[in-house]
Amino acid sequence: INETDDIPVIFSACTDPIGAGLVQSLEKPGANVTGTSDKVSAEMIMNLADKLTPGIKNIGALYNAGEANSVSVINDLKNYAAQKGLNVVEATVTSTADVSQAVSSLTGKVDAIFTPIDNTVASAMPVLADAALEAKLPVYVGADSMVKDGGFATYGINYEILGQETAKMAIEVLGGKNPGDIPVKQMTDMDIYINENTASKLGITIPEDILTDAILLK
Repeated sequence: INETDDIPVIFSACTDPIGAGLVQSLEKPGANVTGTSDKVSAEMIMNLADKLTPGIKNIGALYNAGEANSVSVINDLKNYAAQKGLNVVEATVTSTADVSQAVSSLTGKVDAIFTPIDNTVASAMPVLADAALEAKLPVYVGADSMVKDGGFATYGINYEILGQETAKMAIEVLGGKNPGDIPVKQMTDMDIYINENTASKLGITIPEDILTDAILLK
């Protein structure tokens, strides 16, 4: 962003654009920048978790503390847990090689694992999925792609719609509108994504009311 002050910049799928230093505020980005955010609601995902695997008391938070976007969502998770009287056990990683060991550190201490849209964890999602299955732990994730790669479930964004919204912003800018005057778009179109194979291996029966609305992945 520091490379240009005049060329319009439109970002897509940035979880926390303020924390990343891209914009001054969501309502009034300022300068020559705007875009779309893919921030998910930790509260909504954990509310889904409460329906799919009730009785969660200890939540394992698996993420890279060096990713500002991940820290933002984990902070939301901690706030949710504090309100609900739940315990968050953190396991941070710095590389994909750390993921398997992080799951091992959580095994026996938590009832489920939560991981946000974290680039490091997402890159090692198959490893995380296998390790969690061995530990019989459901993994609630931040993105549908992470469900497809073996995570159990999420209440997340439809990235096709997010792409369409980003394109609409580009059209506005090409039409002469100043990016800094266009509010950052936060997605409200959310879907339930569940990995059928993971559910089966964990022995989890999906309630009919959720099954009706869910997008099932394998």
